[in-house]
Amino acid sequence: MAPTDKTQLRVGRLTKAHGLKGALKLELFTDTPEQRFTPGASFTLQVPETSEWSGKTLTLGELRWYNGHPVGFFEGVDDRTAAESLVKAILWVDQDLDELPDEDDAWYHHQLVGLRVERDGVVVGTVARVDHLPAQDLLAVETEHGEVLVPFVSALVPSVDIEAGVVTVTPPPGLFEELADDTVEADTVDGDTADTADGDTADAGAEAEPASRDSDDATRPADEN
Repeated sequence: MAPTDKTQLRVGRLTKAHGLKGALKLELFTDTPEQRFTPGASFTLQVPETSEWSGKTLTLGELRWYNGHPVGFFEGVDDRTAAESLVKAILWVDQDLDELPDEDDAWYHHQLVGLRVERDGVVVGTVARVDHLPAQDLLAVETEHGEVLVPFVSALVPSVDIEAGVVTVTPPPGLFEELADDTVEADTVDGDTADTADGDTADAGAEAEPASRDSDDATRPADEN
């Protein structure tokens, strides 16, 4: 199979039927709805396999705003019954792997996952995923001791170098060490401290897209949000 040059990005979720003519309220996972939700835009649907919409796409007719909330009108969804059958469906769009977000200091999830994470020039783990939280995004960093969640803000993640495959972190003291200490403590039996690979006693002192600021597709440090 030939390698694909595209991925998919989650940009929204249908939350509730609105009115009697098939409209649906939306939860947006994008900072640029004016670009993602244009008339004629096509979305892949994430729905249960038992759904009548399974394997189908949805085409947007129009996006309107009511009291600050986005409401979508989609082709072929003409009444409230049809709209209710789409509630909880997640909307995905195709995205070129090489295309970067329009904003500075913004990255798509697939560009971050798998990058090595370095602190003071030393590799401490790899990016496993990006978690979105209301206040900010978190980078989930997989280390040899387990997972560390690092707030994706410029103060703690000052550099992301996609070409070099490196995310640089400057975590506060104890963020990574605390996890290592917990592992050592768990390995301690009858007062004997676990030894490191070279025979020395292990010492206690020896890291969500866009904060979210984004939520969709791109992810970036979230100082300004």
